[in-house]
Amino acid sequence: MTERISLTRYLVEQQRVDGRIPPQLRLLLEVVARACKRIALAVNKGDLGEVMGTAGTENVQGEVQKKLDIIANEVLIEANEWGGHLAAMASEEMDGIYVVPNRFPQGEYLLMFDPLDGSSNIDVNVSIGTIFSVLRKHHDDPNTAEPVAEADFLQPGHQQVAAGYCIYGPQTTLVLTVGDGVAMFTLDREQGSFVLTRENIRIPEDTKEFAINMSNMRHWDEPVKRYIQECLAGKEGPRGKDFNMRWIASMVADVHRILMRGGIFMYPWDKREPNKPGKLRLMYEANPMGWLVEQAGGAATNGKQRILDIQPTQLHERVSVILGSKNEVERVTSYHSGI
Repeated sequence: MTERISLTRYLVEQQRVDGRIPPQLRLLLEVVARACKRIALAVNKGDLGEVMGTAGTENVQGEVQKKLDIIANEVLIEANEWGGHLAAMASEEMDGIYVVPNRFPQGEYLLMFDPLDGSSNIDVNVSIGTIFSVLRKHHDDPNTAEPVAEADFLQPGHQQVAAGYCIYGPQTTLVLTVGDGVAMFTLDREQGSFVLTRENIRIPEDTKEFAINMSNMRHWDEPVKRYIQECLAGKEGPRGKDFNMRWIASMVADVHRILMRGGIFMYPWDKREPNKPGKLRLMYEANPMGWLVEQAGGAATNGKQRILDIQPTQLHERVSVILGSKNEVERVTSYHSGI
């Protein structure tokens, strides 16, 4: 029988091998995983748990919140605030940062999360998920205990120390990177633990699948239109091959498919809101997903530059996202450069 490696054992070994992750980061990731198990239970109960439908409120982006959005947000905060490994948290569902209360010890890490990505799909039983990103709080003077502030979160994505997502689908799967490739863990419900099921995941450099909301095509910029039209032209077009389109409208599900078999995901800028650089959030979605994709051999850009090199200027900053199979992402990016 193949030996089954739990998430805890995997993280302990990451801690031991060249000190790849510190003990406090290991504890933080274990707590996040436990919170995801609680969220998975709430998602799976559906109407039986009276968690379906809207909450009658809006988040900071003006989006109507689902009951499960609020539940997932509260679960992540309550699970992480007392352990001593965090200084503060930030969520897509909260206006500002959540500083760990004084009654608990403060750690050196910052946790950011989209508690329930793809929540518009909750009521139709389509895969949704939790996305998270971990940064280290920087101090100008290590001997000075400065209070944590929103500015501490405004770090480019390449400074992440861990990132991942948990997808709630036919299986509950946790996907994680600590900067040494991408590992995948499946929740064993009988044992109640995440078990390593895939390691060193690699995204094929070429693909015949693209994911984009085609209903917005008339609003796209010309480089994106050019790329999609070439894909649609199939074997008779300049690409010389047929493409399939996949669009789940849940970023965590679309990216999961790309990690499993390749593809390109695009949520580009469009003319409906020309003053916004994109729809997706840099800190809660694009950075963690971009790092996961890069760690699996793919690429992630905003059409002009690597997503992980963007310097954030605000907590809820938006960004155009093009990520997935390396050669396809580079092609779309080159079209934005006029090549």
